[in-house]
Amino acid sequence: MVAGETSGDLLAGLMMQGIRAQWPDANLYGIGGPRMQAQGFHALWPSEKLAVRGYVEVLRHYREIVGIRNQLKAQLLAKPPQVFVGVDAPDFNLDLERDLKQAGIPTVHFVCPSIWAWRAERIEKIKQSVDHVLCIFPFETQLLHQHGVAATYVGHPLAQAIPMHVDMLKARRELNLDPERPVVALLPGSRESEITYLAERFFLTAQLLAQQQPQLQFVLPAMPSMMARIENLRDQVGASQVQILKGQSHAALAACDVTLIASGTATLEAALFKKPMVIAYNMNWLSWQMMKRKKLQPWVGLPNILAQEFCVPELLQEQATPINMSNAVLDWLRSPEKAQALARRFETLHASLLRDTPTLAAHAIQTLVKA
Repeated sequence: MVAGETSGDLLAGLMMQGIRAQWPDANLYGIGGPRMQAQGFHALWPSEKLAVRGYVEVLRHYREIVGIRNQLKAQLLAKPPQVFVGVDAPDFNLDLERDLKQAGIPTVHFVCPSIWAWRAERIEKIKQSVDHVLCIFPFETQLLHQHGVAATYVGHPLAQAIPMHVDMLKARRELNLDPERPVVALLPGSRESEITYLAERFFLTAQLLAQQQPQLQFVLPAMPSMMARIENLRDQVGASQVQILKGQSHAALAACDVTLIASGTATLEAALFKKPMVIAYNMNWLSWQMMKRKKLQPWVGLPNILAQEFCVPELLQEQATPINMSNAVLDWLRSPEKAQALARRFETLHASLLRDTPTLAAHAIQTLVKA
């Protein structure tokens, strides 16, 4: 198995529950994170080695990433596993899966690459690389079947992991927050490049919001490996009102009234917590120019893509200024009826993504495993 970055580790960790139920003694190894390792996964490399987004950023780490892929491929070809499961990280996994499939090793890809959002040409690569795709959104299987790719809708694991209704007051008590004062959760992302391009903007936004509404409380969940860097950024900006948490992103989302959040899987988590959000993103200018040309839809945030409309605001690249972001957050705080209507919409979304993901994924994998 290969899972890239935090979200891949979360998805793979949930899927492994079904694999362990099916094959309790299975030898699971490859690239993974702490959630996978907690279930007996042997990580030859940690998942954060693949946590790079953007063309320019990938180029900086290209030699190391290709080196890891080549070493892993050599190991797998020398001692073939019964099945290979690539979890997300399509730029890394699809090339590896193609070579393994050509060598007769069954390949599964968990999370359909977002060919419906951008880079539609990847469908040909998926056909060459993958025996079976496990889809997390219901509309993806039909799209893949049209192109002759076997696929199973397994629901979204996060819909299992996040309860339909959460206790906001309990979450606030756990984080030592005042239950009477509104909370803004800042989620600038877990990648190094996201911290570089977003964290300072988010701290400046918190300062503007605090000036407008001094009663606001701010929390920012940080990856343990990024804690020191984020604390330094906060202190440089002077945003002392922001409480930095060690991890605990789900607690932060449960506790908040609104979140300012980087585009990515976390936006779906926020939707499953039924929270209004402002989606922001900023990246290297050249990476942005290259990516936006390949975009097929007007939305980048998962809640908007699934709704097929802008149900939450997106502030991307030059629009992601502290003043724009603070105004958009204030709009949610001042519109409780709008936030309640969005929460009802997100309940419907949650129900549509709720399936027994671990079991469905394990059954699909079982069809490929030779006895």
